[in-house]
Amino acid sequence: MSADKIPDSRIARHAVLGDLPVQKDVTIYFEGKPLKAREGEPIMAALVAAGVTVFRYTKKGSPRRMFCGIGRCTDCVMTVDGVPGVRTCVTEVRQGMRVERQQGVGSWSVQAEAGHAQ
Repeated sequence: MSADKIPDSRIARHAVLGDLPVQKDVTIYFEGKPLKAREGEPIMAALVAAGVTVFRYTKKGSPRRMFCGIGRCTDCVMTVDGVPGVRTCVTEVRQGMRVERQQGVGSWSVQAEAGHAQ
């Protein structure tokens, strides 16, 4: 099932925290397709809300899904704006960011290398 056909599953009212503050909507690109996200939320939260369940594949091709959600494991690492190994559970969404599922340890894009050379 594609992410654009899943209804938004974000929690709007938390039993303990109450109503969550309204955040500005932004657009990120997941594997080239636009997704609605909320500015400042973790990338993982935006992807889960859009119905994404697999975040990366191991070198041998095994899928990895959300596990710890607090930045301790590496199951949620993805390539973000050309940089592999980004922990999506603790990295905030920014307008226009590009997120790709990672294969194995991933690889750097030419754009990302140019940005880090400065």
